[in-house]
Amino acid sequence: MDNPILKTALAGGAAIVALLAAGFVMPKWLLFLSTMAISHGLVSMGIVLLMRSGVVSFGQGFVFAAGGYAAALLANHTGITDAVVLVLGGGLAAALLAAPFSPLLSRYRGIFFAMLTLAISMVLYGILVKSEAMGGSDGFNVSRPTLFGNEISSEGANLALYSVAVVLVGLLATVARVYSDSVRGMVSLAIRENELRIEYLGASVSGAIAVNFVFAAFLGGVGGALTVLALGHIEPNFSYWTTSGEFVFVAILSGHHSMLAVFLASFVVEVVRSFSNLYFPNTWQLAMGLFLLVVIRFLPRGLGSLWIDRQVARRAEQEARA
Repeated sequence: MDNPILKTALAGGAAIVALLAAGFVMPKWLLFLSTMAISHGLVSMGIVLLMRSGVVSFGQGFVFAAGGYAAALLANHTGITDAVVLVLGGGLAAALLAAPFSPLLSRYRGIFFAMLTLAISMVLYGILVKSEAMGGSDGFNVSRPTLFGNEISSEGANLALYSVAVVLVGLLATVARVYSDSVRGMVSLAIRENELRIEYLGASVSGAIAVNFVFAAFLGGVGGALTVLALGHIEPNFSYWTTSGEFVFVAILSGHHSMLAVFLASFVVEVVRSFSNLYFPNTWQLAMGLFLLVVIRFLPRGLGSLWIDRQVARRAEQEARA
């Protein structure tokens, strides 16, 4: 089995099956927490894709909110109630909203890229807060979705939405992994190392970053839609700078070496935040900050480096023996 795409697909399929099976034995609170971790991890995975090309988005809350509001408006005003359609609709809406900004943003690097994306996110936040049609600062509720035409009972809602999240996010994560290993994905990684050399070789640096930004927007929109369906509520804080900061937090914690590390980091962050908020309700942000400092000190390249470095060392040993 030397085909890397086939290997990635099989690994992704096995992970989906394992997580679906685990869902049947999880308590309700863990199902909800896992759904949040999976959906938020998908948003952070978009940041990781951008990190591979040397830029970081501090405005991922923009597409997160866009996908969430799109799914909520579709559910409340068009009669569309299927969870899968709403989630994909949220992703498509976020990608369409982000596409006009991609040519502009692809011309900037470093702090300029980060601040521009943050500004776009905060502009959306201001619009949503002032818009009565969008529920203003309080937002609005979203009714429980259906699944392939079937009503979801209150008892089975957590498991149903968890299953939808696992399947859709698992498929998108597999696509992202294949994309990262493709020629364009390798070009993105090379941009991070030497942008000028890539231009000399004939590849478009701005084009690659623009495509990555739109792809990241689609992932963020899907994550936002999943979050809204799980919470049953949408509000402008989805686009606030602190929300974007949490996604960057997860991306830093995971590193850009592994897609699996993104979701592991997202789950760890959700667990730390939940228990910190439970036992230290007034200082849980301090606990999160200390946790990040410890990770940066002992794992500066992220959680993914724990097994990526071992894989690289193992390959080097095999090549040396050969």
